[in-house]
Amino acid sequence: MRLTTLCYIERDGAYLMLHRTKKKNDQSRDKWLGVGGKFEDGESPEECMLREVWEETGLELSDYAFRGIVTFVSDCWETEYMHLFTADLAEPWPEEAERLKSCDEGTLEWVPKDKVCDLYLWEGDKLFLNRLNGSRKFFSLKVEYEGEKLVNWKFY
Repeated sequence: MRLTTLCYIERDGAYLMLHRTKKKNDQSRDKWLGVGGKFEDGESPEECMLREVWEETGLELSDYAFRGIVTFVSDCWETEYMHLFTADLAEPWPEEAERLKSCDEGTLEWVPKDKVCDLYLWEGDKLFLNRLNGSRKFFSLKVEYEGEKLVNWKFY
């Protein structure tokens, strides 16, 4: 079982998206995601998310919300429990532009929220992205994949 975080950072009606192109053997290679990653021993979901956002973007978040838990079940990978966050970035940091160019996992790009689902995403991601743009209520979502094909899903 894997424990991960994912954060969708918003500024001016756009999400900061990571196009995963640099890591070999990446199950999300070539897909677009928010920023996040795996828990380190002893971390809370918030600590993991804040560390991963800093490592991947150079941004320090203060205005964020824990929005939900997504359970990924796959016939190819171990079960993953992803802790999903959103954050508002009211002001860019002076070094933001330079830091966003140097992510070790891919390219970071601000994408208008209404265009995000047009990107190459996991199908299940579209389900929770639609929820993030609607209700602020905490949710749990279970998605099941056969390979890269979404075969079942349910919100709780």
